[in-house]
Amino acid sequence: MPSVTDRLRALPWWLRTSLAVAAGAAASTGFAPLGWWPILILAVAGLSLLTVTASGWWQAALAGFGYGLGLYLIAVRWLSAIFVEAMLGLAALEAGFLAVLGVLLWWAGRSRAWPLLAAGCWLLVEYLFSHFPFGGFPWLRLGYTTIDAPLAGLLPLVGVPGAGFAVALVAQLLAWTAIAGGLRRRLAGLAAAVAVLLGGLAGLLVPAGAEQGTVRVGYVQGNAPGGGIYGLGAPRTITNNHVAETQRLAARVASGELPRPDFVVWPENGTDMDPLTDGQTNRAVWSAVEAIGVPLVVGGLTDGPGTYERQTTTIVWYPGTGPAATYHKRNLVPFGEWVPLRGLLEPLFPVVRYVGAQSVPGVGPGVLPVDLSGRTVRLGTLICYEVAFDATVHDTVLGGAQVNVVQSSNAMYVGTAQVAQQFAITRARAAELRRDVLVVTTTGTSGLIRPDGGVAFTLPEFQAASGVVELPLRGGATPAVLYSGAVELAGVALTLLGLGWTGWRYRGRTGRVRQNGSSASTKEKP
Repeated sequence: MPSVTDRLRALPWWLRTSLAVAAGAAASTGFAPLGWWPILILAVAGLSLLTVTASGWWQAALAGFGYGLGLYLIAVRWLSAIFVEAMLGLAALEAGFLAVLGVLLWWAGRSRAWPLLAAGCWLLVEYLFSHFPFGGFPWLRLGYTTIDAPLAGLLPLVGVPGAGFAVALVAQLLAWTAIAGGLRRRLAGLAAAVAVLLGGLAGLLVPAGAEQGTVRVGYVQGNAPGGGIYGLGAPRTITNNHVAETQRLAARVASGELPRPDFVVWPENGTDMDPLTDGQTNRAVWSAVEAIGVPLVVGGLTDGPGTYERQTTTIVWYPGTGPAATYHKRNLVPFGEWVPLRGLLEPLFPVVRYVGAQSVPGVGPGVLPVDLSGRTVRLGTLICYEVAFDATVHDTVLGGAQVNVVQSSNAMYVGTAQVAQQFAITRARAAELRRDVLVVTTTGTSGLIRPDGGVAFTLPEFQAASGVVELPLRGGATPAVLYSGAVELAGVALTLLGLGWTGWRYRGRTGRVRQNGSSASTKEKP
């Protein structure tokens, strides 16, 4: 009877690719809103079986590309709420990285330690698509799926990259077990996979950041019309909604229903026009600040620094004195907030004009001093898309943040998986930092996440809401914050060395086989 390996090797290229597409589609269920992480692990294992047993690198590349299409066309179909063309282009681009992964997995399969080397290939390719092109798109990384899995404990130890490597390693061990010969080897593979999963328990040793007091933080979800490119509604609609909800919050505080906050946070795009230069928006923000009577952390769009340029900005706005400390969003969405190669692409594709003014990234960590009566609190903020970027997240802690918030605007994507995916990523970040994270969005999903990634509460979409929470001020940094970046780079380097060593040995072995075959042929001649 043919073995599993023989059957896989006999697959025609079209069937191998089709199975890879199905595996990618199955992998999409591992991400929010479903979060079926066991299916994801099996899908990743399936990709390895299809690539390692391919008859050539081109079949492995096709399998990887098919897996990528199956994954991205489902998991990021929410982008079609803006432009279907953008969703298709992104899926094709990211599938290209998975095609490279397919070739690397095929190559790693020639190593005796291929489960370990193949997991390193996942780490390498995730590093690549998280940084290139145009700053990368680190949205569907394996590490984000661990938040409700046994491997979640690895997040504060080795961060999202390390947790993703562990997911890949479990999958590779399962794939190796499926084609390993002999009961003893199969049992060893399963035991190793279980051991890696149980390694997540080590995270229990990492406590939440040391408390340094508390602060009362108000939050405002003003609501937005939502849906598609015009999700924020007519100009200043979103601003007026947030002013109105802030006034309702002030009334609840004045009546004693809620405690007085030390400061209040608005989401990204709490104002859709520059509150520093647009007269109506400026007066609206002032009315909200005067109503609540405490500093207001405003998320909005600001003009400049150049002509037809803008920035997504967080401003600390004080009663009586006005705007003070600011932070400008560093990680911008390509073709959403800025257009790469705009001078070349806009004449060819006029649709990109809908992006509007070109956004310009800020510099430095998102840490803002908020002066309260008699003390200063250092607020760490991440603006929406930034939660997907390791360095930007870690910089808030390294920059001295004592309390962490995420300001977001998901109004264009309400009712899609994007909202749940971003919230899941933020949960992984809370666990990675071992800190409470308050999420404030225009129309959902706002909520409070605990240091272990658990959810204290969420607010529904399409509903104006506000409240006050008491948050601990925390200090200290987890091993993930301090070292995961260096560990990731070391893993990438070791993977490249391992692939190079495997290639050198494979070529040497192939050369010897050819030489021996040639010698034998010569001896047989009469």
